[in-house]
Amino acid sequence: MYQNETEEITTYKVVVNHEEQYSIWFANRENPLGWRDVGKTGLKQECLEYIKEVWTDMRPLSLQKKMEESAH
Repeated sequence: MYQNETEEITTYKVVVNHEEQYSIWFANRENPLGWRDVGKTGLKQECLEYIKEVWTDMRPLSLQKKMEESAH
């Protein structure tokens, strides 16, 4: 089976870390340390589209907070 064929049938899940950075992970595997589920599963492209919709600020959460503090 080729990589693209495998991706077409593999189920992924969307995960997020403490810095609110998103990624995809195999749905049948335990999350990597420091990452939690966001509740979205599906084919690779579906998960990537979901991330594209919800991850609108690419800055890590710590940087967002620091920039907010310096703005006040």
